[in-house]
Amino acid sequence: MKLIRKIFNSRSKPKDGDFSFFIQDTLGFKPKDISFYETAFTHRSLGLRNTIGNPENYERLEFLGDSMLSSVIASYLYKEVPSGNEGYLTKMRSKVVSRKHLNELGKDLKLIDHVRTQIPPEQFGINIHGNIFEALVGAIYLDRGYEFCERFIYSAVIGPYIDIESLEGQVISYKSLLIEWFQKKKHNFKYEIYEDDGIEELRHFAVKLWVNHKVIAKARATSKKKAEEKVSKRAYFAFQEKIEN
Repeated sequence: MKLIRKIFNSRSKPKDGDFSFFIQDTLGFKPKDISFYETAFTHRSLGLRNTIGNPENYERLEFLGDSMLSSVIASYLYKEVPSGNEGYLTKMRSKVVSRKHLNELGKDLKLIDHVRTQIPPEQFGINIHGNIFEALVGAIYLDRGYEFCERFIYSAVIGPYIDIESLEGQVISYKSLLIEWFQKKKHNFKYEIYEDDGIEELRHFAVKLWVNHKVIAKARATSKKKAEEKVSKRAYFAFQEKIEN
């Protein structure tokens, strides 16, 4: 922790105030041990290690924060929707803690502005925003315990972002939704994926979705997973009326 503190103290302070002020302003309470938060905002590219040689960066705190978010959100949904069964509650929790949603939270709090790294911020993937948010939650838990962690999640996530009715209408994964419906209706389907040799520098994949021996939709993206989700979304709208009835 001393090594990390030295790195933080030696770097220039953010324009909107020092790191301690930013953390206190974001949390709404004063941290007891700022070193937890310093770790939460330390990228692995710095290569920092503690006195026994273990890496000191946000990744372990990200794991802890993910668990804390799931726990608090699950408790909230359990109390808020007493009629919801296990499947319903699981889907609703997944919507709240989806990577897309956590990235939006991290962006809103401008967490990336305070990450200590050797990599230019523009080279980060989109998920850095959600990763740091989860690490921040993990740091709160270690610093102030469950009660403060729960309070932060309620103020930063549940209060401003969770609307049960709105969440019910959101689709997390069009692919999962379609597969479930295809299987229920006993439709034959197949995702045909192949590498797309286009003119772009980035590698692309193309996918066709076959349903009952007919191509229903096509799509392409920079990964197989993204291409499958994209083609599923297009196909969903072709079947939307039947699915929702």
